Amino acid sequence: MLTTQKRGLDGTALKTIALVLMVMDHIHYFFEFTGFVPEWFSMLGRLSAPLFLFCTVEGFVHTHDRKRYFLRIWAIGAGMGAVTFLMLYAFVLRRPDDFYPLNGIFLDFVILCVMWQGIDWLRARRYGRGLAAVAGPVLWGFAVVALASAPGLATPVVFLGSSLLPAWVCVTDGGVSYLIGGLILYLFRDKRPLQLAAWAVWTFGMEFVGVWVQASNLPGFAWTDMFTTFYQWFSVGAVVLMALYNGRRGAGHKNLFYWFYPAHIYVLYAASWALYLWIGAA
Repeated sequence: MLTTQKRGLDGTALKTIALVLMVMDHIHYFFEFTGFVPEWFSMLGRLSAPLFLFCTVEGFVHTHDRKRYFLRIWAIGAGMGAVTFLMLYAFVLRRPDDFYPLNGIFLDFVILCVMWQGIDWLRARRYGRGLAAVAGPVLWGFAVVALASAPGLATPVVFLGSSLLPAWVCVTDGGVSYLIGGLILYLFRDKRPLQLAAWAVWTFGMEFVGVWVQASNLPGFAWTDMFTTFYQWFSVGAVVLMALYNGRRGAGHKNLFYWFYPAHIYVLYAASWALYLWIGAA
């Protein structure tokens, strides 16, 4: 059983660090076209998504009302997913250079919360519910692929998979590697050294080794590209901050962390749009 300690970083501190790194990453993401935002903003930003994932695991474990916790995440994820669907498939709300944000990490959290609850049901020997909750999201992804090929079903099915009933094949942020990393963090949450080691090995294997194998076949690839172009694996560095977690919740500010995500995405996007038009008119 994990115990709390005074030293180290509490949950609020971890979320604050993740929030700052996320904003840096997204400033580069939205304003890269200007040529003035340094690449290292996104390099450091690789640590933010794993930290938010780690904090979501802790939040799900320790919340007093999982249903309310889940519904809050679902509402934000579904809303943002619907907007992304319109941008992606209806070609609306796109910047004049055809850029549009693909940020939707809350949909990953929705899928994971269902599977995490399933894991707990299995541990409690509630096998029917447990298997349904764990296998359901996996099978739903394959069902979306199959149903989307049927005449007349593609649009409503993909909309559902992108928003109200998120499917891993439709989520535009995070990906399968991120989802499996979330399962690893939850499965071993009571054994911190094993939890962090397993997550780090998995993430490094997928984001460094896996990417290296694919990228090495590209013309002109050099090993240094793994530090300048294919730097998604920098996310492994988040394990250091995770290891400093002291098990304490901290001051909270939960509403800030929930609503800041969609707010800052659309504010930055709108600002980048305005700047793009201003530069074009100059």
